[in-house]
Amino acid sequence: MLGVVENHSLPRTAAFFDLDKTVIAKSSTLTFSKSFYQGGLINRRAVLRTAYAQFVFLAGGADHDQMERMREYLSALCRGWNVQQVKELVAETLHDLIDPIIYDEAASLIEEHHTAGRDVVIVSTSGAEVVEPIGELLGADRVVATRMVVGDDGCFTGEVEYYAYGPTKADAIKELAASEGYDLARCYAYSDSVTDLPMLESVGHPHAVNPDRALRREALTREWPILDFHRPVRLKKRIPGLSVPSRPALVAAVAIGAAAATAGLVWYASRRRAPQL
Repeated sequence: MLGVVENHSLPRTAAFFDLDKTVIAKSSTLTFSKSFYQGGLINRRAVLRTAYAQFVFLAGGADHDQMERMREYLSALCRGWNVQQVKELVAETLHDLIDPIIYDEAASLIEEHHTAGRDVVIVSTSGAEVVEPIGELLGADRVVATRMVVGDDGCFTGEVEYYAYGPTKADAIKELAASEGYDLARCYAYSDSVTDLPMLESVGHPHAVNPDRALRREALTREWPILDFHRPVRLKKRIPGLSVPSRPALVAAVAIGAAAATAGLVWYASRRRAPQL
């Protein structure tokens, strides 16, 4: 149980959720590779390589070099994609692809936090154009996500404007706390990845969800709660009459999903090698 309803005379609080493998069972961005193939954006070989990236993401077994090569490949792959075409493809498939892989346990937690009077914020390395409609579907109050650069021709340039991973997530949470009046000592955070240690360390109530081995070790050492989410469920089955968002769903480049793991792993390795002060 998450406790009683917040006393609104106190500073506001929030619950910060990582998205991939925390709220949903897969990488939100890589999940759309089949749609991109059917829409002519990528070929069959690219589908196989993104499927491999999805496997690596789920298994967490790739080394730094493998993930860096995959990040570079996917970044190059999305360069030149017409944004409007991508928007249309994702708008057609968002609910079919994402709704079935939302963890029932995560959806229940989001409801409990809202009932307790807390804001819910999705904080994801996936692209904002994919995370925002998912956040809307989940009833999140705010979204922090990676933003890709779009050129004057309306196409992705392959560059990243803002990369939401590792310590950058923690910085974004602190900025939100300052602007929204959140008391971080009374806030909650949930993630599956050790790359989100800075985010988890930023709040008074960190939780490891389906943690990778490194995060599990950290959680056990710090005596953080460890949660097991394993029941994907369609939101429409949980909330009868749930309506589809009216605005078109957008999507960021597929590169972001794999890049998250690469950058995060490199950051964590460097952190562990750094001398302790």
